[in-house]
Amino acid sequence: MSPVPTRITEMASAFQESALLFTACDLGVFGALAKTGEGTAADVAGSIGLDVRATGLLMDACVALKLLEKDGSVYRNTHESAAFLVPGEPGDLSKAIWYMRDVYPVWGKLADLVKSGRPAESPQLHLGDDEARTRAFVMSMHGKAMATGRAVIAKLNLTGCRRLLDVGGGPGTYSVLMSQAYPELHATVLDLPPVIGIASSLIERQGASSRVTTLPGDYHSTPFPQPMDAVLFFGMLHQESPQAILSLLRKAYEVITPGGAVYIMDMMTDPTHTAPRFSAMFAVNMALTTDSGWVFSSGELGAWVEEAGFVDFEVQTLPPPIPHWLASARRPAA
Repeated sequence: MSPVPTRITEMASAFQESALLFTACDLGVFGALAKTGEGTAADVAGSIGLDVRATGLLMDACVALKLLEKDGSVYRNTHESAAFLVPGEPGDLSKAIWYMRDVYPVWGKLADLVKSGRPAESPQLHLGDDEARTRAFVMSMHGKAMATGRAVIAKLNLTGCRRLLDVGGGPGTYSVLMSQAYPELHATVLDLPPVIGIASSLIERQGASSRVTTLPGDYHSTPFPQPMDAVLFFGMLHQESPQAILSLLRKAYEVITPGGAVYIMDMMTDPTHTAPRFSAMFAVNMALTTDSGWVFSSGELGAWVEEAGFVDFEVQTLPPPIPHWLASARRPAA
């Protein structure tokens, strides 16, 4: 059978779908429809201050993408959009996708990365140099953790764990959720000062400040507080080189009590670094935005964990749609 170009032409225009999704979320289209149940393009445009004609074009395209339904001139959210794109709903992902919206323009500079081997934008833009980008990044990480955190925490066994260190913990959301699930747990979130400034407010807003504290610093150079019953590396090792990953695991080993555990949640790949598809694509995203970004294989992680001194390494994929893998190991009992 002769090849057909359909898949290639669809890939060439796939960016249009992302732009439609980001725009509809940013402008509040799904939230506006959720308030009224349904409405015309003029209704939605009037409620959030948009141009009527352009709003109709945007919403018709969202119908084509099955993000909205249309009956005559009246639009409504689909069940999927109502569940995941309306701000404030339990499964709300509208903030979680902010990060992908922010890096959307950077992908247009992919050729620059491949030519130079250097990130296409400064890694510090979302880590303190640009206040708006930093807030958007931290809030996106908070949104993701709120949407997926309980499913992740259900895979952990923190029974008897009283002291936990969340390395590069960003908004501290996982630590807050863990403190809610384990009443005896006290967590410390270590991250850069601009990130911690936002995290502290989020933690306080969730009423968790008494058991989730923050430690501003650079996890490469800031000493890890000790002793700890468990150390988390959740969604941050993919921006580190192999040497740095091993160094961080060794730092964790030194502060974990005998019998304590290390938990790593991250994108991972198979030994070829080409599957799963999402992980292979995310590796490019990290190289575009960080100095050492990539995605390691589960086998590579297992070797580093064992070299750091841990035993009983285990790794599992998390249930869809969570694209992460979850690994654990423990420091041998004395």
